[in-house]
Amino acid sequence: MRRFMLSLLCCIAFAGTATVFAEDGAERLTFSSVESEENYNTLVNELRCLVCQNQTIGGSDAGLAKDLRAKVYEMVESGKSRDDVVDYMVARYGDFVLYRPSFQLKTILLWLGPIIFLFLALWLVVRWVRSQAITKKAEPSLSDAQRQQVREMLDQNKG
Repeated sequence: MRRFMLSLLCCIAFAGTATVFAEDGAERLTFSSVESEENYNTLVNELRCLVCQNQTIGGSDAGLAKDLRAKVYEMVESGKSRDDVVDYMVARYGDFVLYRPSFQLKTILLWLGPIIFLFLALWLVVRWVRSQAITKKAEPSLSDAQRQQVREMLDQNKG
């Protein structure tokens, strides 16, 4: 029993120290000004992680995202403007690095595609509804003689 209690005490002690020494994974960055820090935070939330699934470099733990955050930090601290950093990243990695790409000729389908798709779907629905209305009007109704014939058939089946 004494051995069990000693083992339990050791486990609890080691579990407590593990949380003390564990890193939270967050980078500790010091900025020269509040403006630099705001620029950095804005940029890491506007730039896409190139290896992750739909994440910004600020929200990713990937190695490339850490490298990109370090590069953004370096450029912001050296006095580069937001546009300079974005231009550098686009020149190096292409428009895909932008989480919200700019409206250009090469991204026009990305921006207008959903609107075009919506109008196309609306046009198809209107066309289908109209064709259904025409089809229903064109269906011949039963003549009086045919109705009488149907009634006689139904009466025969009942009796």
